[in-house]
Amino acid sequence: MENNTEKVSVKVCMGTTCFVMGGGNLQELNEIIPKKYGDKVEILPVNCLGLCSINWEYSKAPYVKVDDEVVNEATVERVIEAIDKRLGIN
Repeated sequence: MENNTEKVSVKVCMGTTCFVMGGGNLQELNEIIPKKYGDKVEILPVNCLGLCSINWEYSKAPYVKVDDEVVNEATVERVIEAIDKRLGIN
């Protein structure tokens, strides 16, 4: 794991499109993240990340941002992979 004193920020979009497209399932992260990472990761629900409005026709909702990395078509597994990558966990 990298020596990084800053917390990894996980922003979960809770906008209507993301929620309907599967974002509701991401609420499971609220239980998984504290158990797996302790205080190294903070999870923040946000009203909307505004990502599906950029190109609605090709929307890949639901969206999550792990620090600056956008995880599209987000699942619990894909978000955990992005966090592990960010923390340098193999």
